[in-house]
Amino acid sequence: MKNNFIKIKNNSEIYLAGGCFWGVEAYFSKIHGIVDTTVGYANGNTENTNYEMIKITHHAETVHIKYDIEKISLDEILQYYFKIIDPTSINKQGEDIGNQYRTAIYYTNDEDKQIICKFIENKKDEFDKPIVVEVEKLKNFVIAEQYHQDYLKKNPNGYCHINLNI
Repeated sequence: MKNNFIKIKNNSEIYLAGGCFWGVEAYFSKIHGIVDTTVGYANGNTENTNYEMIKITHHAETVHIKYDIEKISLDEILQYYFKIIDPTSINKQGEDIGNQYRTAIYYTNDEDKQIICKFIENKKDEFDKPIVVEVEKLKNFVIAEQYHQDYLKKNPNGYCHINLNI
């Protein structure tokens, strides 16, 4: 896995999958404290993939989020995340259906796993069905093709199942 993220004192990172990555990226890019967003494909069965292959390689459309811990916490990011996903839906968000549209939180350090698990545990009573968000350590991340990056900024009328109002 190639990771170009330079660890700066106040920055951290998390990887979120929540259906089509266009909307997840556009939504999080508006939030104060988010330093950068990059769309890509995470935790598949291979180290390489692309948009045409993800059904075969089982990668999830994912957004790599870099954030300033002095301005926003992981817990706050997860609060925003749960506003834009249905955490009880398996392989489906909005009109997007398939394994590549699963909901997932991929972390890079074990301290984040504890925060994520506690957050989900505290959310369970808010839903009638079980929360099925995948929580795993990041195994691999492949940056998506350039035309997917900032897609909704370049195509403001593009499809999005997410309400982009913060």
